[in-house]
Amino acid sequence: MKARLGRIGLVLLAALTWAAPARAQRGTAGPIYQPNIDALIDGGEEWLARREAEGWLLRGQFTGVLQGHTRFRSPYQGENSLSPKFSLENTQSIDIVLGRRLWSNAEVIAVPSVTRGFGLSNARGAAAFPNNEAFRLGSNDPYAFMSRIFLRQTIDLSADAAGQDPDPMRFTGPLARERITITIGKVSAWDFFDDNRYAHDARSQFLNWALVAAGAVDYAADARGFTNGLVLEWENGTNAIRTGAFMVARQANGLSLDTNIGRAWQWLTQFEQAWEIGRRPGVLRLLGGLSRTRSSTWNRLTSAVEAGVEDTEPLRGYRTKGMAALNLEQEVSDSLGLFARLGWNDGRAQNWMFTEMDWSVSAGASVKGHTWGRALDTLGFGFNVGGLSGAHRRFLEAGGIGFITGDGRLRYAPEAIMETYYDWNLAPGLNLAANAQLLVNPAYNSDRGPVPVFGLRLHAAF
Repeated sequence: MKARLGRIGLVLLAALTWAAPARAQRGTAGPIYQPNIDALIDGGEEWLARREAEGWLLRGQFTGVLQGHTRFRSPYQGENSLSPKFSLENTQSIDIVLGRRLWSNAEVIAVPSVTRGFGLSNARGAAAFPNNEAFRLGSNDPYAFMSRIFLRQTIDLSADAAGQDPDPMRFTGPLARERITITIGKVSAWDFFDDNRYAHDARSQFLNWALVAAGAVDYAADARGFTNGLVLEWENGTNAIRTGAFMVARQANGLSLDTNIGRAWQWLTQFEQAWEIGRRPGVLRLLGGLSRTRSSTWNRLTSAVEAGVEDTEPLRGYRTKGMAALNLEQEVSDSLGLFARLGWNDGRAQNWMFTEMDWSVSAGASVKGHTWGRALDTLGFGFNVGGLSGAHRRFLEAGGIGFITGDGRLRYAPEAIMETYYDWNLAPGLNLAANAQLLVNPAYNSDRGPVPVFGLRLHAAF
């Protein structure tokens, strides 16, 4: 009966999201948590375990999000405004993780993906956009591409086998507690940086961009959320240092990456410290980085807008943006976990790849359903407040249009979002979530909104 109900639920919501009108999205293979849906299939877990013992990795996931908002106050709107009319959109993603062991502690991983769907207003009109499965590229038809393909080498520095890594794109074999990991290829920067136990996976946790990662850090990515890079990691179970160099987009929110890697690049480094308070684990992560893109300064763009200059190509040059984030997670009890993030960038040059936010503050809580007899369910609450540098603010006030914000004019106020969700475990590896968000001052404009956003999410993993 449990297996039958799980299959029925999967078919119903999958049919609903695939049938609804669609336009754009981004797919990322986020954490695929246990237990997985193969537990519903007789012999499924054992078959996958045997393949892994033979050196083959096979995992996968499906996520469908149906999201909408009601009408809201909007005395005017511009090119990148969130539509004030009732809207209903959807996104879908399928990822298949394929892996092969090569030599000792080495593996190659490929993740073919299929995506379809659109974010509200073509994923524009709010810097803290409400669906991290939705970006500004997509089609009405399913689109297949290789989201990741990389080589990973692990070097053991201790003789034990006590290390752990919940990464679904990694073989589950024993890991040394102290180790170095080298990864090269096509990846997502979020595979390595700004992780958080309670707020990092839009497929099982919060949906909003600003609660998945620090909104003010301009993470390297193409328009689908991926890039090419090299990452080095050292960890010993208590401390970790991760550093990576990545290619950046050629255009703001562009699909092509800039091949002039001597002048266009991003470098990120993260320091991690874990601890226990009363046997309750916590982690502090400090992230810093530099992003060099062929962009313009906000001041020069503002002058061009005021002078009526449309061609801003001559204003562009390779410029470096400094960025930083602080990321905290703390388990309080078997049921309750807390998280918080601070984000910042220098705000002088254009935001280029993630979203338009120059400082951000987010926090929240995750509650497991032990106390009401649903141990595998999760209830989450979170908020983010984000703002702009003075130069960025003046650009939008002058009528400038960014790649995600721009109402044609602006009465500035920091943008705030609040989000809550209830993730209901239907069966092993099959979850249905109800989600509600409130966007206040969308795109930093106090003349518009607030915007109530509602949604449903179906997630299946094996």
